Amino acid sequence: MKISLAVMTAFIGFCASATQAAEAIDPDRIVFAATGDWDKDGSMDLAMLVAAAEGSDEDHAVYIYLNDGDTDRLELKTVATNKIWGDLTMAGRAPSITALPNGSILITSHNDAVGRDRWEQKLTVAYRNFDFVVAGYTYTSYDTLDPDNTSECDFNVLTGKGKSNGRPVATKGEIVLLKDWSDDRGQTACGNQ
Repeated sequence: MKISLAVMTAFIGFCASATQAAEAIDPDRIVFAATGDWDKDGSMDLAMLVAAAEGSDEDHAVYIYLNDGDTDRLELKTVATNKIWGDLTMAGRAPSITALPNGSILITSHNDAVGRDRWEQKLTVAYRNFDFVVAGYTYTSYDTLDPDNTSECDFNVLTGKGKSNGRPVATKGEIVLLKDWSDDRGQTACGNQ
């Protein structure tokens, strides 16, 4: 996990004064974090993957904060719970979150370690109409015992266009908020269901 000291200090300060609508996050539950200018206002914002509370069977949550621009405080904009699969106890299965140069957020989950079915999934999240939406979905998989058993899909959720295994796919483009996203949507668009 790569988090700058300044970002972590700001985050811990934020947790101490979190709004009542948001749960205070134990810093030990932060899986990965990235900073970038999500809303393109010239101020640095924060996105984090946060593990579910101990004993929960939920997937990781995504917390996205925007800098208010006036006081340089980070304000919680989106919480998408039970959203990103990942296993922190075994190498090759930890999720990550990255800032892209265009101001979007890339969230990656994968299984590179267990079983013969290996896969990687990427969600591109963008700030549109004052909220965070899934703009892109990419999925690749392969079978470690059968080199011919592979799949590859890259799909633009906003336009409804993409490619699956080298062939064009098209559905109706839509705006899907990150908190409303289900991976089944991407798998269906790619023809994997």
